[in-house]
Amino acid sequence: MANMITGFRIICSIALLFCPVFSPLFYALYIMAGVSDMTDGTIARKTGTASEFGSKFDTAADFVLVAVCLIRLLPVIHIPDWLIIWIIVIAAIRAINLISGYVMRKKIVVYHTVMNKVTGILLFVLPLTLPFIDLKYSGAFVSAVATFAAVQEGHLIRTGTGNDGHENRKFQ
Repeated sequence: MANMITGFRIICSIALLFCPVFSPLFYALYIMAGVSDMTDGTIARKTGTASEFGSKFDTAADFVLVAVCLIRLLPVIHIPDWLIIWIIVIAAIRAINLISGYVMRKKIVVYHTVMNKVTGILLFVLPLTLPFIDLKYSGAFVSAVATFAAVQEGHLIRTGTGNDGHENRKFQ
């Protein structure tokens, strides 16, 4: 069941390619894709059907949704240069976290902290706010939270203080 929900996210994501950006259909598909992302893992855990395949399938579906959203949204929004630089800095911090986690533990370490989850929710909500809130404000807010989350994750990786088994996922 969970993998079917994940597959539904991929179908919704691909359908977004054919919808006018910011149309009611675009928003409906986007929200359905987001809800499927929030429910598939929960259903897999509650039904005891969580699997390595499901985890990788979920990651692939997330990638498809993000790629489609970038393809559709980037041509129609103006991102200020300072915000682009900030996003690049966040990506660099995340890359350093991945590299240092791998060097220290010989596996990719990603912590699913509360702040990383908040960042994910804010990133999901951001496209829904674009017609109403100027990107320079919403983007700055989301970037500030994302920066804090990335720095926090780096600290947890380097100090080894985030190894409680509940807040992180380690991939071999």
